[in-house]
Order: sequence, then C-alpha cells, then structure tokens
Amino acid sequence: MGSPKALLAYQGRPFLEHLLEITAHAKISERRVVLGAHSEPIAKNIALPPEEVVINDHWERGQLSSIQAAILTLPAGTDGLLLCLIDHPLVSGALVNELIEQFYVTRAKIVLPVYEGRRGHPVIFSAALYDELLHAPMEKGARAVVWAHAEEVLEVPTNEEGCVLNLNDPETLLRATGAE
Repeated sequence: MGSPKALLAYQGRPFLEHLLEITAHAKISERRVVLGAHSEPIAKNIALPPEEVVINDHWERGQLSSIQAAILTLPAGTDGLLLCLIDHPLVSGALVNELIEQFYVTRAKIVLPVYEGRRGHPVIFSAALYDELLHAPMEKGARAVVWAHAEEVLEVPTNEEGCVLNLNDPETLLRATGAE
C-alpha cells in the first residue's frame, strides 16, 4: 500500500483514528491497539494512550498472534473482545453499536456482520473463547474458533459493504473510497 495501513486516509483522517472513533462505546471499558510491523511511525502519528498499546513482536505469524497479544493484556472480567481489523476500516459506529447490542442481548459466543451473505468484520468473541483463541492453530487463525462454534455464531445482517471489503491494495482502496 506504500505506507502503513493504519495511517492511510479515510474521510480526512487515518484509518486507525476512524476505527478508534467508531469503537467509542459505553460497553467498551478496555481498548487495545495492537501494533506490529510499523509500530514506530503509527505511534508517532496517532496519539494513543500507552496503556492501550500492545506491541506484537511476532506480527509476522499473522493476525491470530495480534489477537493473542491483546487477550494476554486484558484484565480479568472482560465480557468479550471486539476485533477490528485495520484493513477493514470502512464500517460505521452504527454497525459497531448494533453488534455490541446484539452481543449483550443474545449472549452469543461470536457476533459478526453479514453483507449479502458474506461474513465480515468487526467480530465480537465472548471472553468464554479467550482460551481457545490463545491455543488456536496459527495456520487457521481465529477462523478455527469460529468454525468450532458454528452453532453459536450470531450473524447480524447489514447493508454496509465495508464490513467485507479487505483493503489490501491501492486499487481496492481507490474503488472503495474514491481516494486518489
């Protein structure tokens, strides 16, 4: 992408700032921002409280290693984990709010958005699944936990295509945002 995804512009600000804003919610009492490959430039450009930053020294192992790094820093008693991926920033606060509301209303172990039959992000994992996430096979990632709990996944329909758009290349970013 030419620069760290967290710093790419969306609606006049970096992806990460957008995600931090839309995840501001009364039910989120602990937040973790896991940084890996480009931690220094991200930390320099975005004001993050030190207690929220987790450095994943094993980022090259994949996304699951970042999830695990975050879980290991959470205090006891959290209800769950709202997983927002930096390459899926085109979601709204309204969608995040709906996912959180459904998590608490249904007590489902996994809550995720579905756009036109496709599962997307962000995903909420119940704290009951932390141990499984910590021991999931790296090559399968968090999907292994989702698959193991297929009957306990609550799919929340949405009209937000952004939940399924993986912004991993400049062409997708341009198409999705109209950015130049």
